[in-house]
Amino acid sequence: MSAPQIERVLRGMWDNLGRVAAEYPHLPRIRVFPPDGRVETRGIEHLDRAIAGGRPVIIFGGHLGNWEIAARAAGQYGIDVAQIYRAANNPLVDRMIARFRGTGSEFIPKGAIASRRALAALRRGAHLTLLVDQKLNDGIAVPFFGRPAMTAPALALLALHFDCAVLPARVERLQGAHFRLTIHPPLPLPKSGERAADVAALMESVNRTLETWIRERPEQWFWLHSRWPD
Repeated sequence: MSAPQIERVLRGMWDNLGRVAAEYPHLPRIRVFPPDGRVETRGIEHLDRAIAGGRPVIIFGGHLGNWEIAARAAGQYGIDVAQIYRAANNPLVDRMIARFRGTGSEFIPKGAIASRRALAALRRGAHLTLLVDQKLNDGIAVPFFGRPAMTAPALALLALHFDCAVLPARVERLQGAHFRLTIHPPLPLPKSGERAADVAALMESVNRTLETWIRERPEQWFWLHSRWPD
């Protein structure tokens, strides 16, 4: 990318981030199901098909568009869902954001007890959502835009253990405070029998999905620290 192209992406990223911050107090009024005109949905049949088949579902996305729209959708769809998230460093801010997100879902902050609560949720028949574009220093190295990036393997570990349907969910900002939520077909689960290889293969597929979305709308990806070690 040329310097002017990079500058346009940077300006667009800050514009989108400012909008996301301003939209938090309005989240409780945004209805995805039934739609209120601000969010259009596509691909919900993939979720319905997975649930009808009796499989637990893991829905993943990234910090794209306004990612909170996907959280609102999960809570409003009428299914038992636990949402894994990274708590804000400031506890006052974290409580404020939780209030804006509203009820309808179990929210699980990342940390020491997150894995136990996620396991408990899947065992009771609930489904999971999580954002997977964050760096995890003690994760596994997975290619991301052609370079190794430390990536959390929890999604793959849980999906392979419980035979989950892994559905990508993308949020795009269309214009102003209007959005498109797209549920994509499930990713195939590798089943070579070699656990570490299958985990790495599934997370590589997850990262490739994120790459595609980011390349199409790079200004809508929120990422401000080094995703790669070098």
